[in-house]
Amino acid sequence: MSSDTVAILGGTGQLGFGLAVRLAKAGVPIVIGSRAADRAEEAAERALQVVPGADVTGAENAAAAAAAARIVVLAVPFASSATTVKSVAEALREDQIVLDATVPLAPAVGGKPTQLIGVWQGSAAQQTQSLVPKGVRVVSALHTISGASLEDLDASLDQDTLVCGDRKADKE
Repeated sequence: MSSDTVAILGGTGQLGFGLAVRLAKAGVPIVIGSRAADRAEEAAERALQVVPGADVTGAENAAAAAAAARIVVLAVPFASSATTVKSVAEALREDQIVLDATVPLAPAVGGKPTQLIGVWQGSAAQQTQSLVPKGVRVVSALHTISGASLEDLDASLDQDTLVCGDRKADKE
């Protein structure tokens, strides 16, 4: 594990994969996580086709979280977020930050995510914080950046995005 390895749980989906290739291009070592290790490994191979020579591997979600140095990105559909967090909780360490990129939307019209889901804890990130072990911090971000924009490495990402968390240092 490199001192700056980032795990992306849900790295086989559009947002997760786009973030993986964008960070890999910037030289960040990436572990793509998925419920199935073979799907994560296939996504890592696709990422290497996009960014040859990058440090990208694939693993089952818990192994990916354990391999992360400091940042674990949660980039799964909201409906899967609680199950995913519970499945990796034992692999998370007190010094890690979970960057929650989930949005509590459900498909309603034509299969598009158009219906807001009420979250008992108040927000997706607050739900995640309630599920991670004590000492693991949660930051909420990347909700306004599309996976397609991230994956298009020729496109500039001159955009603003909100980053929410309890500690200033975690958001930087």
